[in-house]
Amino acid sequence: MVQLRGRYFFTVVFLLLTGCARTSMPAPVVVSPTRVPAATNSIPATPAAQVVPSPVPATISPSPELPPTVLPVQAHIPDSTQYTWKLVVGDLTAPTDIQSPQDGSGRLFVVEQPGQIYIVRNGQFQQPAFLDIRDRVWNDGSEQGLLGLAFHPQFAQNGYFFVNYTDRRGNTHIARFKASADQADPASEKQLLFVQQPFPNHNGGALHFSPQGYLIIGLGDGGSGGDPYGNAQSLNSMLGKLLRLDVDHGDPYLVPADNPFAAGGGFPEIWALGLRNPWRFSYDRLTGDLWVADVGQDAWEEIDFIPAGTAGGLNFGWNSVEAMHPYKGDSQPGFVVPVAEYPHGPECSISGGYVYRGEQLPDWQGIYIYGDYCTGAIWGLPSPPQGAAPVLLFQTGFMISTFGEDEAGELYVSDYHGSLYRLERLP
Repeated sequence: MVQLRGRYFFTVVFLLLTGCARTSMPAPVVVSPTRVPAATNSIPATPAAQVVPSPVPATISPSPELPPTVLPVQAHIPDSTQYTWKLVVGDLTAPTDIQSPQDGSGRLFVVEQPGQIYIVRNGQFQQPAFLDIRDRVWNDGSEQGLLGLAFHPQFAQNGYFFVNYTDRRGNTHIARFKASADQADPASEKQLLFVQQPFPNHNGGALHFSPQGYLIIGLGDGGSGGDPYGNAQSLNSMLGKLLRLDVDHGDPYLVPADNPFAAGGGFPEIWALGLRNPWRFSYDRLTGDLWVADVGQDAWEEIDFIPAGTAGGLNFGWNSVEAMHPYKGDSQPGFVVPVAEYPHGPECSISGGYVYRGEQLPDWQGIYIYGDYCTGAIWGLPSPPQGAAPVLLFQTGFMISTFGEDEAGELYVSDYHGSLYRLERLP
């Protein structure tokens, strides 16, 4: 059933991670699959400015790693003409994230950029908001606002969840809140990290708990164009990084002892570096493998694959390289090589997705699904990729701001215009 909500429709276009303006596009309810190759083009960079990092000190505690999981390579991508994206909920306001608490409730939580989180239960939209922090969130319709949500692995017992938002001065906060039943307490906020942002773009936004129970935080390089101050490669900046925190110990957290710079040489929270804007990353819930979608600069978007059990200290190469291509330098032997990339043309900003692990669509088992914000194109890759080429599955016309998976592993996508869709087989 489609549930509509009679609220003011947020019309300012989300310049998601690119710095380029886009015009409005229609959001169809039924999506036709296609396999049309993309054209190429480029998008200009924006001017530079000063960056001032704001670290938070932490101490150290040990943490075990899981061994890598080896699975057979998926032999094929399903025939997408037999599937569609079905409208679940409409009239959302600039959705930026979709998460499930995995607590047995079957609830799906949709994050809205202006500062609210709503619950969708059994296809029905619930009022009032689960969380409303519009009083502290800054959102001017670009890349700032309430950007990410992660539920504690023991959310059913402790009620803790974590958000990534930019405040009214444009700086990043990673904060913990506490909920009871279907209501969170806005006054329960406990700040974990505060990071000064020099520009309103490339804030990152994604949060996930790793299979080891650590909070992983994705931060962009701080904005402007081309990372003018080299934040992504600097170990004295949290910008352009994946951070890794133990939120179950310490106040407000501890740094895992096996973080690559826990003993010195850089901020101890850093787990990986060299990212431009990891707007969305995700773990394969079956294998623990990590997929990172890093938004490109002028010409290329990329997907990176990190097998479970890989040690920290990975360098994704920005701003020496953009995807597999030189940018301000050359590729180095230590850089992570993307498993997929695509050029700018009508496409211009990648939105990372998930590996399908649901039960309703068995043909999709082990397929990583991701898309492009600017055109609504959706691709698939087998997991693990092992040299496989992406397959273009759907041309949706959505402005794809994020993907999500529910408690059962079924896959969702949000159109930034205000709608939530689920992948389903055609009747």
